[in-house]
Amino acid sequence: MKVVIASDSYKGSNTSIKVAGAIERGIKKVDPTLDVVKLPVADGGEGLVQALVPDENKWIYVEVKGPMGESAKAEYALYGNDTAVIEMASASGLPMVPEDKKDPSMASTYGTGQLMKDALDRGCKTILIGIGGSATNDGGTGMARALGVKFLDSDGKEVEAVGGNLDSIADVDLSGLLPAVKSATIKVACDVDNPLCGEHGASAIYGPQKGATPEMVKMLDANLASLAKVMEKKTGQDMSEVPGAGAAGGLGFGLMAFTGGVLEKGIDLVLDSVGFDESLEGAELVITGEGRIDGQSVRGKVPVGIAARAKKKNIPVLVIAGDIGPGISNLYEYGIDAVMSTVNKAMPLKEALERSTELLEDGAERAYRMIKIGMDIKS
Repeated sequence: MKVVIASDSYKGSNTSIKVAGAIERGIKKVDPTLDVVKLPVADGGEGLVQALVPDENKWIYVEVKGPMGESAKAEYALYGNDTAVIEMASASGLPMVPEDKKDPSMASTYGTGQLMKDALDRGCKTILIGIGGSATNDGGTGMARALGVKFLDSDGKEVEAVGGNLDSIADVDLSGLLPAVKSATIKVACDVDNPLCGEHGASAIYGPQKGATPEMVKMLDANLASLAKVMEKKTGQDMSEVPGAGAAGGLGFGLMAFTGGVLEKGIDLVLDSVGFDESLEGAELVITGEGRIDGQSVRGKVPVGIAARAKKKNIPVLVIAGDIGPGISNLYEYGIDAVMSTVNKAMPLKEALERSTELLEDGAERAYRMIKIGMDIKS
């Protein structure tokens, strides 16, 4: 029996590759004869570089400005002849900011722009950038500044734009944009489909986890709306409602508006790159997962993206998750057949993370034993 394992990373504990390995060991305790195909995947958030370029010899390390202006070392990878794979979280990610320093009104995507510039300076013609896991809410202005864009106030003075002062921007000078940006193909892997502003926008949905108070959320949302109006006046296009514009604190919007980037569902972009559809030939089961699954997972996350493709071929899909949140009954309409938690008893988060590999193996074994019972009954 052929089984395809294609799981996201488990944030804070295991990479996509390690998750797949643990699941394989678990199910083979039940049936050692299984023909297992493992594919590392990601949705545009954490794990994109590892999934597409597991060979760390092809990784490039760059000194950048972190989200709060600190010096940081970030990495991206070379994929094929002239493509760079970048995770914005490597340079501007939330885990880089200590809990007591979180402030999305001051955080910047400047370091992400530095990674892009380094890749372009090395001759890359295509940039595939994943934009999940950000600490920022600056609409991509920091990224744009690193690539030569200037933001001006009503007096024509340059603004060092961050989320808290976007409302002071009256004009955008694109004349200094790095020429290589204009000729490059920039593909943006989004792990969510939120618009830029409003109740489902960047600030309202993701601001609080980045440290924003309710009052700050309102301010940040208004500031992003102000930036969008300036760019609409500049370009004649309103990009604020494009699905994914609100990803990574509005970096999705910024990549479209300032660099001509094209937003794509991250999971679909990755699945195409790793040949997922081809791997389904002859498969009788797909196992996927992520660290946490809930009703929000329908918005571009790995399990739903995988289930959509497996469903077309009538292949059942099992999700193994570290944590199961509210609203998972909605997922069954999207091709997911069953959801299993790795956690087998009440335990602190710290313990669950430390024992993640062990729990994954155990959860996979338990899940497959149930599947085998069903197979035995059917036969």
